[in-house]
Amino acid sequence: MTNERVARRYAEALVELAEERKNLSAMLKDLELLQGWIKGSRELLLFLKSPIINKPKKREVFLTIFADKLQKSTIESISIIALKGREGLLPDIIQQFFSICDERQGIIRVDVKTASEFSGQQTSVLRTKLEHYTGKNVQLAFGLDKQLIGGFVARVGDTVYDGSIKRQLELLRRRFGEGNGMN
Repeated sequence: MTNERVARRYAEALVELAEERKNLSAMLKDLELLQGWIKGSRELLLFLKSPIINKPKKREVFLTIFADKLQKSTIESISIIALKGREGLLPDIIQQFFSICDERQGIIRVDVKTASEFSGQQTSVLRTKLEHYTGKNVQLAFGLDKQLIGGFVARVGDTVYDGSIKRQLELLRRRFGEGNGMN
């Protein structure tokens, strides 16, 4: 079974547990915090993925570090993941947890790279068009990409919407190349 499938199963179990306990939003906040800490600390990520440190020790360290920062049910869930030897998959499990929550709420996250910051109106127009294409509520995450001349590149899962000037110039170049070949 691939890591993605394993992570998905653990994430589904976490979502179901959180829904049973009626603390989904609290666990969501905890996992957002934890994801930020893992992304911000190479040492924490290496600790989670280390095959040298045994499971009980990882669990103990994890409990010590996060006991006063995360709610009890989140720590219990992560402890179980550690005891099962899946703590190295925690970043993937957290990402899958977010994906499942988004799916259930009809939300799709879109990463948008732009040459310069979008205005409020540009953001609104892009969101509306993407919601029309996807049929879902769109949450945009913007980032600047100095490689772009202008326009944007939006990534929705595996689909890329390339509205960059660079792409438009490539398309024009092809059209002119095709036109010259016909004469």
